[in-house]
Amino acid sequence: MSTEADQSKSTVKDLAARSRGEMIPLNGKFSYFATLPIAEEDLRQYLHDPIAAISPGIIAALPLMGIILAPYVEKGNGKGGDCVTSERPTESRHIPSSRSQSEDLTVLVLGVKDIEVADYHYQFYNALAGVVAERWPQDVQDSFFRTIREELSAEIHGEVDEKSWHFKQALLRRQTNVRKETKLFRDYARQAFEDTLTLYLHGTCCDIDVETGPRQMPGRYLRRRLELLITLYPPPEGFAVLPEHLKPR
Repeated sequence: MSTEADQSKSTVKDLAARSRGEMIPLNGKFSYFATLPIAEEDLRQYLHDPIAAISPGIIAALPLMGIILAPYVEKGNGKGGDCVTSERPTESRHIPSSRSQSEDLTVLVLGVKDIEVADYHYQFYNALAGVVAERWPQDVQDSFFRTIREELSAEIHGEVDEKSWHFKQALLRRQTNVRKETKLFRDYARQAFEDTLTLYLHGTCCDIDVETGPRQMPGRYLRRRLELLITLYPPPEGFAVLPEHLKPR
């Protein structure tokens, strides 16, 4: 017998399949579906504004994208996949987003309850950066690999975010020639790209501050990465990630 709590849940995979015919187009690449009532002003902040700030180069490279706005997303317990739920999961099972993939549509499911808009934007861009990092073309990969190798040669401390920090520590501990292209190197470089791209996208959309700390990489090296991404994926007209790139009005 299913409980009331069970009935309030739906797997991400099932929800993505059920809702695909009800997705509302936003542009030629993005569409969305909401499992809860959302005011028009909130839709602008959740969808229209962050999507408008994405580089046209990234938009062109993305597959067809569906965005599902849900109350909460719960991590799968091993018996099944991630779930959408109307009740807040326990902290150990609460995750900001999940993804469902089919041949012709990639669906990002994002939790929107009990989250500030700025934090939601970070989670949206982090999920999107994960899609880009899985599909990054060879020229982008080669450029970023060169940057990573230069940082490793200079023994630059720190990283952009926690995930890339841990991958970097694994590389430094387990590999003598850290510039050699091994699985450890590729895993670290890809996570560093994903984390840096998240920051780049978030910074293009919103005014953000980079938190300082013992694991944060020096500002001038972070800036070099952002400048590389600006070259690879120029922002849309009227947007900029670095203040000096904003055109005076």
